Amino acid sequence: MGYKVEIGISNKHVHLSDADLEKLFGAGHKLTLKKELKQPGQFASDELVDVVGPKGTLKGIRVLGPTRKESQVELAMTDARVIGLSLPVRESGKLDGSPGVKLIGPAGVIELQKGAIIALRHIHLSPAQAAEAGVKDKDLVEVKTSGTRPVIFQDVLIRSGDAHTREFHVDTDEGNAAGIKNDEFVEIIPTK
Repeated sequence: MGYKVEIGISNKHVHLSDADLEKLFGAGHKLTLKKELKQPGQFASDELVDVVGPKGTLKGIRVLGPTRKESQVELAMTDARVIGLSLPVRESGKLDGSPGVKLIGPAGVIELQKGAIIALRHIHLSPAQAAEAGVKDKDLVEVKTSGTRPVIFQDVLIRSGDAHTREFHVDTDEGNAAGIKNDEFVEIIPTK
């Protein structure tokens, strides 16, 4: 039997740098906590922006905190198609060569030159949890779901560090296709 990990389905969202946050929401603006997320120190904020692509706009997209070094937009493939984008599947933070988008906030508009991606499915684990699961940071593993539409996800990235805790992240497209929900569990398939 493999190692069990709780599911966290990730809806479309935006991460902002401090400078971009101020451009969109006004000088000195700080993100306000709406709800804490499972990953330590991460939270959904009250702040929303519109994401504009060549063929349309996604309105009211949640900004996640805390702020980051670079702004980033994470969409599911369906979301990207709606606004006319073809996005690369990437590890979060790997933004070189990715397309940009326009972001509209209540105090301003910015044009990102890069930063729109589809996040690579991944598992967050603390170092102790990774050791318990027999994996390490940057490993690629397979994950098995259960339920009425069981699937095996391949090429699932392990992200392990002190700021991580046990959670399997997929986007809404992947979650819907597999018939899985938040707070259910998947199993890391042991390597042979």
